[in-house]
Amino acid sequence: MSDRLHCDLLLTNAKYLSPDMTVVSGKAIAVKDGRILDILDQDKCACQAGAVLDGGDLLWMPGLVDGHLHTSQQLLRGRLLDEKPVIWKRVNVPFESRLDEESSRLSAELAAMEMISCGTTGFVDAGGKYPEIYAQVYQAAGLRGRLSVMTNDNPFCPESLRAPSVPAAVERLRAMKGALTGLLKPIYSVTTPTAVSEELLRAVFQAAAEDGVPVETHMNEYASEVADFIERYGERTFIWLEREGLLSAPMTAPHCIFLSQEEIAVMARRQVRVAHCPFSNCGKGVPPTPQLLAAGVPVGLGTDGSAHGGLDLFREMRLFRGVMNVTRGVGTADSSVMPAETLLKMATRGGAAALMEPGLGVIEKGAVADLIAVDTAAPHLWPTQNLVHTLVESASGADVRHSIVNGKLLMRNRELLTIDADRVRREAAGLFERQPWIQNWK
Repeated sequence: MSDRLHCDLLLTNAKYLSPDMTVVSGKAIAVKDGRILDILDQDKCACQAGAVLDGGDLLWMPGLVDGHLHTSQQLLRGRLLDEKPVIWKRVNVPFESRLDEESSRLSAELAAMEMISCGTTGFVDAGGKYPEIYAQVYQAAGLRGRLSVMTNDNPFCPESLRAPSVPAAVERLRAMKGALTGLLKPIYSVTTPTAVSEELLRAVFQAAAEDGVPVETHMNEYASEVADFIERYGERTFIWLEREGLLSAPMTAPHCIFLSQEEIAVMARRQVRVAHCPFSNCGKGVPPTPQLLAAGVPVGLGTDGSAHGGLDLFREMRLFRGVMNVTRGVGTADSSVMPAETLLKMATRGGAAALMEPGLGVIEKGAVADLIAVDTAAPHLWPTQNLVHTLVESASGADVRHSIVNGKLLMRNRELLTIDADRVRREAAGLFERQPWIQNWK
């Protein structure tokens, strides 16, 4: 029939999480050319589809976005717990400096497997030695993301990660930008403002503005870093960046734990995107998230990489709820200081803001079709009197049944469709035999 709707994928008998964080049932979601073509009443749906997925006990929701990921630390899993600070200087950077192309490829493949399995459809990577290799892996896996080279010119940095000069660092970023295609886009990065020279810090931010590329750097993660920056530049980081005219490019700022009210005002004015990393950060401090949200700052969640407990953003939501209640809610007897709806928005819409991709993070007509399906019939999720609350209280990445990015199925019924999981596991086991230093890292 000529009046029938044609689509690539049809989700029937669909129950989904709407933009206002309520659950809508009895719908059919039509996907075409990577976007949601329409959302129809199931009993009125007349659609010819290339493929059909029935809803059953599933809840469709926007794919989660990891606003701060370290692909290059995937092989460090289990190594950082209970380590003394400052971990990134003593362990992470020296470890990353020894990775070769083979270990970097496997690190990216393992990260892609974990993200897809946990319901993460997009990510912002902090950068590594081989972003072009990461790009090959993530493109084949079908994930959406931003990639970078994390630049550093500090003498403490191992030579294999240290930029030989400021012009060479900028050239490397631009070369990486030119190599990315499809769902993968660039983001320029420096390690952290206190770890690089002022010349490099200025050059990277200015290059981002000139090239129309977002910029990121670890921000206000340790109180000592804030103090060091003030000693060096005379004021706090965000205030100095704005005064020096370096906030012209859109910015994603991971961590953001130690912020002054004046800095929050700067972040709101410049619409700096924040990515809190709850598990990684809870040993360092607690961010002023309610103040950031009240000021209109876009806030998302990140994992800080698998070395900090894995890539499951459902776990990060649940942990952050507890951290916020204990530190921000108890003093005011406000048990809903961080509501479930807010946490879900952070993991979806807030992460999409960090990714800086329009149309992400919601299920509505015309939105990008990055979707996941959660099995609500699992014993720990059913029965429930409030499914939105139960998602935050009890769901995990293991409850995700299907994963779709840009309208393409990456996982169906827990089976990865774009990655040979058995091969990757086999090769990772062989890597530990060929490069035993990875497991014996001190």
